[in-house]
Amino acid sequence: MARKKKGRPVSGWLVLDKPFELGSTQAVGKVRWLFQAQKAGHAGTLDPLATGVLPIALGEATKTVPYVTDGEKSYRFTVRWGVETNTDDAEGKVVQTSDKRPSADDIRAILGEFTGDIQQVPPAFSAIKIDGKRAYAEARAGKEVILEPRPVYIDEITLIDCPDADHAVFETTCGKGTYIRSLARDFGRKLGCYGHAASLRRTFVEPFEEADAVSLETLLENEGDLDALDGFLISPLEAMNGFTELRMDDDAARRIRLGNPVIVRGRDAPVEEENVCAVNRGTLIAIGDVRKGEFHPRRVLQG
Repeated sequence: MARKKKGRPVSGWLVLDKPFELGSTQAVGKVRWLFQAQKAGHAGTLDPLATGVLPIALGEATKTVPYVTDGEKSYRFTVRWGVETNTDDAEGKVVQTSDKRPSADDIRAILGEFTGDIQQVPPAFSAIKIDGKRAYAEARAGKEVILEPRPVYIDEITLIDCPDADHAVFETTCGKGTYIRSLARDFGRKLGCYGHAASLRRTFVEPFEEADAVSLETLLENEGDLDALDGFLISPLEAMNGFTELRMDDDAARRIRLGNPVIVRGRDAPVEEENVCAVNRGTLIAIGDVRKGEFHPRRVLQG
């Protein structure tokens, strides 16, 4: 006899405005507990010292996590000049200092070197695995951590403000796997003055805007009121905004939920396309591929 799952089968996305000093895993656990959800996952880890948009998927919505994770992200961050740390943020130990400070023109002159397809070395204190062990665990143990450069894509970086000689504020839009702490470190090295990320806020995780975000305080104010909490959820279909949608009738929906392919109908229906959403009565029922005029489900959402 199958073991009964704990929690309720609630499904949807909660866009949390993650508070300062709360880890992403802790945040997911807190949200799952508040919603009494059977399962939960998140799209894109935020460091404990970072704030902002942390999309958390509950229930069947977790099947859409890989697609949200692959989307663009935007950040607003402040770099403090003159100090490099071993964590590349304000939490770490100082490893390099400089009296030199860059001008706004100096800063703008280098930004083009950090946009487009670039190679980036992740921070030593990161969750990347080295021989099966997390880099941050090795670094905390005092071991030397050497990480290879990785390709990332940065769409744009804008210098927003230089409030004083020691700080500069930036906004950036980038792809999956980009480390903002690495950007701060590399800016400082390129400018010859050293630097680290003094603050970091994520403002966008495609398709979720900062305006969608709900504070933890608001959620806690509604603790125990599941109807009120469910009102903050965004549907799995909304999370897949931008992907091709195919409308399915009830008969096709039943076949898809059993894992079977169905013929794609309609004058504008694709013949070959990946990552297509099958929709029935306004509800996302599956994500799959269209091959030779047939929709083949890969991830089926129940309920």
